[in-house]
Amino acid sequence: MNKKIALLMFGLMVSGTALMAQKEADKKKATPAPPPKSGWQMFGSWRVRSEIWNWFRTDKARNDYNFEASMLRYGAMRQTSREETLLELEQTSFLGLPTGSTAPAPQGQLGTGSSYRVANGTQVASLFVRQGYVKLKNFAGTGDAVKLGRYEFSDGMELPSSNPSLALLKRDRIGQRLIGPFGFTHVGRSLDGVQITSDHPHENTTFLWAFPTRGSFSLRGMDTLTGIQLAYLSRTANHQSEHLSTEGRLFTAFYDDSRKGVTMTDNRPAATRAADTRGVHIGTLGGHTLGVYTLGGGKLDTLLWGAAQFGEWGSLQQGAYAYSAEIGYQPDKMAWKPWFRAGYYYASGDGDATNGKHGAFFPMIPTPRPYARLPFYSLTNLKDLFAEVVLRPTSKLTLRSDVHQLGLANGHDLWYSGGGAYDNSAFGYTGRPSGGNTGLGTLYDVSLDYQARKNLTVTLYLGYAHGGDVIKNTYQGSDATLGYAEFTLRF
Repeated sequence: MNKKIALLMFGLMVSGTALMAQKEADKKKATPAPPPKSGWQMFGSWRVRSEIWNWFRTDKARNDYNFEASMLRYGAMRQTSREETLLELEQTSFLGLPTGSTAPAPQGQLGTGSSYRVANGTQVASLFVRQGYVKLKNFAGTGDAVKLGRYEFSDGMELPSSNPSLALLKRDRIGQRLIGPFGFTHVGRSLDGVQITSDHPHENTTFLWAFPTRGSFSLRGMDTLTGIQLAYLSRTANHQSEHLSTEGRLFTAFYDDSRKGVTMTDNRPAATRAADTRGVHIGTLGGHTLGVYTLGGGKLDTLLWGAAQFGEWGSLQQGAYAYSAEIGYQPDKMAWKPWFRAGYYYASGDGDATNGKHGAFFPMIPTPRPYARLPFYSLTNLKDLFAEVVLRPTSKLTLRSDVHQLGLANGHDLWYSGGGAYDNSAFGYTGRPSGGNTGLGTLYDVSLDYQARKNLTVTLYLGYAHGGDVIKNTYQGSDATLGYAEFTLRF
């Protein structure tokens, strides 16, 4: 499918879905908005994190180090019944970024400290506009709104939920799979463009067209990546009752990467990839369904998410897919209010680098960290079987522990890592050879989140990865750890 056909199909889907959504919206009254606060309201947050890395061992570079980072965000917002104006600045600083922690290919960057150093050189601080937009609301008394400017966006989070369990599932297991602000990094990502929303009781329709900003690992977050265009349309609806809460979403997205001089990451030889300058033009269709049900002496939850892709990967035809299926249970009367969950995620890989097709699922510009808490892998060419337990001893303390059995979906493809485009010199994903293997490894981790005060959160994390044959194919050591302590103050 060529680019023009893909664009035409996307336009038809956008137009058709928007017309159907509008017909449904016209039948319903908008949800009354709460009275806005008068005047300008100041807000801010300050996050400080100390990270300790011990990447998979190599004899060619330093794989163990620690560094500190500070991210200060401060802004002002004014709301009226018809308009919302927001301006937010971000100041990021690093202390002790490692040197000598990048090895020759294919070992590459050894943890995020290396990624920050490679992206920024000797620069260790920056100040830029993180968000700045005007939002026009309630056209003709409806729930429709148009946002123009720079803003953050997380796909899957368009419709809020009043059910706490459903809201947490959306935040931790649905949101940001394809589009996200990459908030775990110390710079993050925003979008420059337009976002149109139509909000009605238990329904939301969202459309956006935007360019992502530079950021994530690059401190020059003020810049816009004008070589990348992103369009997204979703329709979400939910149902809330005493014993049942459900949500469903359908979405379509189009990603166009026409940056010059940027080589795609895939399993073809380097010379072939460098000579392929046709860019990435991919459409994605998908959806999710969530449910939280009263069952016996507790609550059962289910999750299904899936997406399929078509279009052009340079000179190759894109055909890829991914899906996730999860289940969980929360007993009502057990101490520490446990939540037991398990699931399986699959993202296709490419099985033949010579057949004119590209079969690896491409997550576009996500926030990978919710799904890879020790971020040594991404959501492409991946099999992830996991079990998780969440404990809540008090209302202020949450403990969580995960175990992930990880493998590659196709041993003829690469082991990928990264979170999407962040500047004009790097594709955004790196790939290391698998050696024909599929065993990526096992990840064990534990985290603690403590609400020390109303505006102060403390987070501790420790993750350990025991690598399989894929990692042993590249590194001399197969074990990696990440530990960090994080403090977030909101004001």
